[in-house]
Amino acid sequence: MIQSENLFSSPFDGANGEHFMDILSVPGVRIERVVSTGQATPEGEWLAQDWLEWVVLLSGAAALRVEGEPEARVLKPGDWTALPAQTRHRVEWSDARTPTVWLAVHVGEPAKDAPAGAR
Repeated sequence: MIQSENLFSSPFDGANGEHFMDILSVPGVRIERVVSTGQATPEGEWLAQDWLEWVVLLSGAAALRVEGEPEARVLKPGDWTALPAQTRHRVEWSDARTPTVWLAVHVGEPAKDAPAGAR
């Protein structure tokens, strides 16, 4: 079956926090849409995956801090970054006035149904 949809028309409710939706998931690659409405990574927390994450900001605005860089990267629509595996990063802020839509491509992520030791 061929699937298609518009990245901006899928419903989401900002009142319930960030919204995550898998667009495509095949062995070794997962593409997800994230909609942020003013959320940020909690103070003192860092994110890091065991796989490469490529992310592009499609609408809105946000600031992404990468550990070791002198300042956060302020992202606007069209800006992207590739975060190698184990790169500690955090979202400093996302626009609270308009939805911030991200597209994240996870490369090398184990399948969700993989045995625990393989993840």
